[in-house]
Amino acid sequence: MTLGAQLINVLAAVMLLIAFAMLSQRRILSLIELFAWQGVVLAASTFIVAYTTGQGHLYVSGILTVALKVVALPWILYRLIHRLNIRWDVETLINIPATMLIGIALVIFAFNLAQPISQMASTITRATLGIAMACVLLSFLMMITRRKAVPVVIGFLAMENGLFFAATSATYGMPMVVEFGIALDVLVGGFIFGIFFFQVRETFDSLDTRHMEKLRED
Repeated sequence: MTLGAQLINVLAAVMLLIAFAMLSQRRILSLIELFAWQGVVLAASTFIVAYTTGQGHLYVSGILTVALKVVALPWILYRLIHRLNIRWDVETLINIPATMLIGIALVIFAFNLAQPISQMASTITRATLGIAMACVLLSFLMMITRRKAVPVVIGFLAMENGLFFAATSATYGMPMVVEFGIALDVLVGGFIFGIFFFQVRETFDSLDTRHMEKLRED
């Protein structure tokens, strides 16, 4: 195994640990910081893949990841929670130990699901496909076990990180046009979510997702 492949595997393991840390995190500020660090790891992995394989478009993807997921989106989220004066801990629908056990089961499922796909792949990052799928499932679990809107949105953004990491693991990334389109969609989505948060807060004086169920019933 080459040095580049070893470094990618190490970064994949770090990304999985960050996904578990986000799943168990109760503080909203710490959750945003973990999301930013996940972006750092994702960008570093993308740069290493670009250097190792000579895929020039991945350098652009790495720069987009740093600009969007390490700088822009965390800054937007920080601004939102300060403007909304959010100081509460993250509330969960399931207690943390049970959530972690479910997360471990999802990781085992992801590795078993990715194994036949990894065997067919010819990329140096094929061994990390199981970790990428596990990160996606853990992020989805974080989305469905949180009561407040902001952690749900962070879970959605973290799931997109996992999907991008899976694309890099399986095929050395997506076409450049697709990556620019996704980056723009995510950035615009961040602004839309911010407006949405303000509207919900103004209407209900809370960001509890249960209020959204009341809107659906009405």
